[in-house]
Amino acid sequence: MDKAKSTRIIVVLALVFLIVCPLLSIFVEAFSSSEGFSVKPFLDAVTEKENASMIFSSLLLGILVVIVSSLIALPLAYIFSRTHFARYHFFDIIFMIPFMTPPYIASMGWILFMQKRGLMQQLFPSLTFISDYFFSLGGLVLVMSFHVFPFMMTMMKNAMLSVPSSLDDAGAVSGAGLRQRLVKLFFPLLTGNYAIGALLVFVKTISEYGTPSTLGRRIGFEVFTTDIHRHATVAPIDFGTSASLASVLIGICLLIWFLQNYITMKKSYSLVGGRGSSVRGMRMGRKGFFLAVLFISLVVLFSMVIPLFSVVASSLIKLRGYGLRAGNYTFQNYINVFTEDSQGLNALSVSIFLAITSATLASILGTISVIVSRSTGKRLGKTIEGLSLVPEMLPSIVMVLGIMLFYNRIYKVIPLYGTIWIMVLSYVILFLPYTVQYVTSSFSQISGSLFSAGRVLGGSPCYILLHITLPLIFRGVISGWMMTFIIAFRELVTPSLIAPTNTLTVSTYINRQFEQGSVGKGMAMAVICILFSTISLLFLNRVILGKRKY
Repeated sequence: MDKAKSTRIIVVLALVFLIVCPLLSIFVEAFSSSEGFSVKPFLDAVTEKENASMIFSSLLLGILVVIVSSLIALPLAYIFSRTHFARYHFFDIIFMIPFMTPPYIASMGWILFMQKRGLMQQLFPSLTFISDYFFSLGGLVLVMSFHVFPFMMTMMKNAMLSVPSSLDDAGAVSGAGLRQRLVKLFFPLLTGNYAIGALLVFVKTISEYGTPSTLGRRIGFEVFTTDIHRHATVAPIDFGTSASLASVLIGICLLIWFLQNYITMKKSYSLVGGRGSSVRGMRMGRKGFFLAVLFISLVVLFSMVIPLFSVVASSLIKLRGYGLRAGNYTFQNYINVFTEDSQGLNALSVSIFLAITSATLASILGTISVIVSRSTGKRLGKTIEGLSLVPEMLPSIVMVLGIMLFYNRIYKVIPLYGTIWIMVLSYVILFLPYTVQYVTSSFSQISGSLFSAGRVLGGSPCYILLHITLPLIFRGVISGWMMTFIIAFRELVTPSLIAPTNTLTVSTYINRQFEQGSVGKGMAMAVICILFSTISLLFLNRVILGKRKY
């Protein structure tokens, strides 16, 4: 057996062991009973009144968030693609801030702002009545919508930019008014893109753990992720029910993935032809301009200003009882994070270690997977690529639960469970798709003639890899490393499920301080988390990705 074939087999087996085996463990647990394989445990768990109600609540939440996020994203997409606001590109960065802010931190900021005797009531005492309305399903939908709307806005904006103004001109020449052109010409061309965006938002919502675990639990609203977590961590532990609910969630996500692929194939339109196309910004009257500015300002206020102001202000308040008063501000909370006890400093060091280690290992495994998939046959190559992207299609809590179950079963053979290395492994599996996607994108821009030229000139496979392949895909590898590092640094689901005893990360430290009432210290660490992530992103973009070769 030659070396290339051995490498392909090893890569496939590694991906099966790391990804497929944990997923199979979920189904084994869900359909196992004392008598062997049986559908009864699964049906009993799913049809139990409490779980059935939770499933309905999760689906309802997903639908409501899709509706509200659409009401936010669609007007913004139109404003920033079809009007003169399109020239203000800095808004693209501004509207990514809600996505870059960890959802559990944003929801904590909202809670601190809206709760009784919270920041809002201190600033606007007459608005006390709003708190009761916020701590409800409506408030949960609003907070989650303001986190996920950038997904849909970006997708719809790009779709709207691909619709040339000549089509609108043709409609106008034919006598159609603005409303008719929008309803019968413009919007129908966007139905496929909107459907894909709505499905992505739906999956993101029902897969989210951070906001439901903070705000959702406060109002007694359980969803898939919080219920799976509760059954797997709170006594009496019931892995069977967790696995059954995770199986249902897997089925929903796979169904939506197939729907997305179907819509992509059936509802796509070719709008750019050989004659070229352009998009003109629509002229806005004073009323339209005012309404656009008002809408943009409200979205910025609710999605960024309020939660971030609440987090920063809470981190600086000396005595919570005095609230926002002159002289009641201090940096002592930041000092206490590192000096009052060792938990804060340890949590920060553990998170940095996990982020660096998992990003590096995920980059190595992802790069090898892409190189092998690109150098092998089409069928095997697609199999390798598909396996490496599976974690992206499923909620994080599902993969982590599978890892828990699988490594519990093989503990005597591979004693990783209960150590820091099970967290590293989980991070590598969860964030492997980032490297695969970025490296695949880099590969797609490389002509195969370069590799052929290397072989013709006598270069060995190793020489071609080191001197042609890796330099050309280096930016993709670093981009994947960067995204893995940032997201792993603030990851909440994995450490909350499988962190070793007395091991805290930044996310679990923030969560624990918030739940125990040490809000100042928790929010100080939250600010550090946001600043560290942002500065890391800017630094890596500037120092590494900014070095272009001409």
